Amino acid sequence: MEEIADRIVIDPDVMVGKPVIKGTRIPVYLIVEFMANGMTEKEILEEYPQLTKEDIKAALLYASKCLEREVTVTF
Repeated sequence: MEEIADRIVIDPDVMVGKPVIKGTRIPVYLIVEFMANGMTEKEILEEYPQLTKEDIKAALLYASKCLEREVTVTF
């Protein structure tokens, strides 16, 4: 969890309180969405050079931890 705490921040004054990568306005959901749509880690880092591999890992771990607490939803 330390990786998440060091890299993900929630501030009501930044992106309306959405979780973002610390020091950026890049929301966690965007990284997850990119990866879900087939974008590679390398492509994300090329598109957003201010990010690191560790930021991407923290975003995915954060999303995983959020989903871990969710209830089952039927579509």
